[in-house]
Amino acid sequence: MQNNSFYRRLFYLTVCAILLTAFKTGRPQKINIVFIGDSITQGSDNPALQPSVYAIKYLEKKFKGTTINQANVGVSGKTTIDFLPTEVYFKNTIKAADEFYTDNGAQLAFSVMLGTNDSAVKGPNGSPVSAESYNQNLTIIVDSLLKRYPNCKIVIHHPIWYSTNTYNGSMYLAEGLARLQSYFPQIELLVKKYQLSNPNHVFTGDKAAFKYFETNYIKMLKPEQGRQGIFYLHPNEQGALRLGEFWGKALNKALSI
Repeated sequence: MQNNSFYRRLFYLTVCAILLTAFKTGRPQKINIVFIGDSITQGSDNPALQPSVYAIKYLEKKFKGTTINQANVGVSGKTTIDFLPTEVYFKNTIKAADEFYTDNGAQLAFSVMLGTNDSAVKGPNGSPVSAESYNQNLTIIVDSLLKRYPNCKIVIHHPIWYSTNTYNGSMYLAEGLARLQSYFPQIELLVKKYQLSNPNHVFTGDKAAFKYFETNYIKMLKPEQGRQGIFYLHPNEQGALRLGEFWGKALNKALSI
């Protein structure tokens, strides 16, 4: 009886060891992430204001032993139109991704948060962008990335909240914020389509940050002087950290599949 018990335990430990080894072997040796977006993604020259920095830090805790690199190609004021394949900002994205794609055994991923400038009443390129056009633009971007990098993963985050008096060089206001929220169902529709045509490659990213910043904007967003008073649009240092964590959680979920 004792021998049987010993062998059962030995068998159990052997199986566990095999499974753990298989799991570790299946994990990418490297994860390379290209962050696509506007001024919120770009942050500034100060890394403390770049959400992507905190997203990487979050992922490093989840993927211990895995090297994680990032390229931030976010550019202030840009829309989905600016990242279409014919535009220079998409070409810059490709340049960054091509450098990563040569890594053997590395998982390439794209973190996308566009829509704030699309939603503006006037100012940014092509604004205001309708919900349907927003979907079409994202589809073109995603199709182009998947064609060039068939093994990549693309995570599309919901854009975050801004105050209804936001009016700097561009006009956003309440009309823009309402339009911004009309993009959310379009992201869901797009991801659902790719779940059927190209499963496990295109994912809905963070959806919680919008409400979080709406509730905590005084603490998390920078007060900026605009044409209709003090407005809130860009994360401060604490807000960048929280947004990066929101992105990190969504990226972790996609990269773990």
